[in-house]
Amino acid sequence: MPSVDDSADAPDSRDSYVTTFDPTLDDQPSDAVVSAVASLVERDPIELTPLYEAVEPDALDTLVEHAQEADGAGTHQVWFTYEGFDVGVRSDGEVRIRDGTSVANSSA
Repeated sequence: MPSVDDSADAPDSRDSYVTTFDPTLDDQPSDAVVSAVASLVERDPIELTPLYEAVEPDALDTLVEHAQEADGAGTHQVWFTYEGFDVGVRSDGEVRIRDGTSVANSSA
């Protein structure tokens, strides 16, 4: 379940939620994203827009898998918009979700 986090690691940490998956146990980041967003919006994951309309799930999973296999590759991160949220997935197993409207509203 996502938790509120005010970490400065996110581009805009207001309204930011963090959850994790374990890439060493073959947890799929694509599954973690859908589960976390479903939890935030209090809907069943099957009711959400298919993830592939926001990002290619296999490519996301492969990016994380490849980063885990490469020694000294550092932490990779990708951001995309899904269900009105900005979603950041890191190769170390962190998923950061922030309200996509908070950035738009703060710059207006």
